[in-house]
Amino acid sequence: MRKKVSIVGAGNVGATAAHWIAAKELADVVLIDVVEGVPQGKALDLLQAMPIEKQDCSIVGTNDYADTANSDIVVITAGIPRKPGMSRDDLLNTNFNIMSDVVGKVVANSPNCILIIVSNPLDAMAQAAFKKSGFPRERVIGMAGVLDSARFRTFIAEELKVSVENVTAFVLGGHGDTMVPLSRYSTMAGIPITELIAPERLKELETRTANGGAEIVKHLKTGSAYYAPSAAAVEMVEAILKDKKKILPCAAYLQGEYGISGLYVGVPCKLGSKGLEQIIEIKLTAEEQAALQKSADSVKELCTVIGVA
Repeated sequence: MRKKVSIVGAGNVGATAAHWIAAKELADVVLIDVVEGVPQGKALDLLQAMPIEKQDCSIVGTNDYADTANSDIVVITAGIPRKPGMSRDDLLNTNFNIMSDVVGKVVANSPNCILIIVSNPLDAMAQAAFKKSGFPRERVIGMAGVLDSARFRTFIAEELKVSVENVTAFVLGGHGDTMVPLSRYSTMAGIPITELIAPERLKELETRTANGGAEIVKHLKTGSAYYAPSAAAVEMVEAILKDKKKILPCAAYLQGEYGISGLYVGVPCKLGSKGLEQIIEIKLTAEEQAALQKSADSVKELCTVIGVA
């Protein structure tokens, strides 16, 4: 029997995540959205691509959470983007209300699922989902670090003119401009990039990584990134479904790790069939620890606004 993954939100990120999952033949997919017709149409279109791709997956579009019942994993992309004139708190409260509604319905239908949160502001929404679901922290994980480190790896590979497969990158902290790219733990074919790229140039690449989403928004003008964010979520899905024990940077609920408690912050996580199976702790310099704490403080600020701190 194939595994079942439900994706909440049939916009660009959700629909593209469904595409990646089906293309890799990882699971049967349920695409759910509040808008009638959109998940149904996109799911049918994707289903009709399967004979061409020679993959056997069931792909269903729906507006009814009953169709998501007994999902192994639920990926939540639902939420609205910030609109002109909308304050950050307005956006935060709107998306918190959406997340609370969605998580309640998901949990009622799939009480044993693992939640992967993609909605923004990422860390605060993961915290909201954790509180609302009542799940243990192992089963509520936020997607951010996989995307941020992929962006960093892209820029490093371009800079060094090498395959992206040769590059590993390390990013800690919240998803946003307070993230902490750790160059001294990032490598090219095992060689620390600090030995290959001048410090001032590295700083530029770190800054570009932290502003990676904004750079794409600036180009698109009427939207935001979706290919890389959805691929990042699906790498997490694959690690869990295949019990890979893969180390990926994810937003996890910290209980004293890195000196932080009671908050979702991006850290290296081992993902397997149980979800979050281990948080990997590394030694940070005083400067790195201060940057991580600053990032955690900005997450706490958002969580306080919506009452989930």
